[in-house]
Amino acid sequence: MKKIIIALLFLLAGTATNIYAQEKPNGPVFKFDDGDTHDFGVIKRGPIANHTFTFTNVGTRPLNVMNVQPSCGCTGVEWIKTPVAPGQKGWIKLGLKTEEQKGIFNKEVFIQSDAITPHGEKRYTLYIKGNAVDEIKKP
Repeated sequence: MKKIIIALLFLLAGTATNIYAQEKPNGPVFKFDDGDTHDFGVIKRGPIANHTFTFTNVGTRPLNVMNVQPSCGCTGVEWIKTPVAPGQKGWIKLGLKTEEQKGIFNKEVFIQSDAITPHGEKRYTLYIKGNAVDEIKKP
């Protein structure tokens, strides 16, 4: 009896693994190395604050980034223009004009691509946030 129960458990485990493997998206998929949010923390107003989001295409087909659009004109963007093959890395560079920020800020950057999004959205969204101050007080 014990052998039958063990055999059934292995059979169920194998079926569950098979079902999971079938659910893997068939297409390009973003996986951002440090997540989809960057917190600049407290920064001094004036200089441009730069950040590069790096990602891996964890999907099954090449990933194409067609456009990257920030939620405001205070953020400059650059991105990889060539297809990112499965397993390869790509990047999206942001430059925030801090002189246009005052206090706490939260910005969005919208990516138009052929990647499969987590919840079926039409575009992938990145987030940047922080607190822009005139002077950083030293402890």
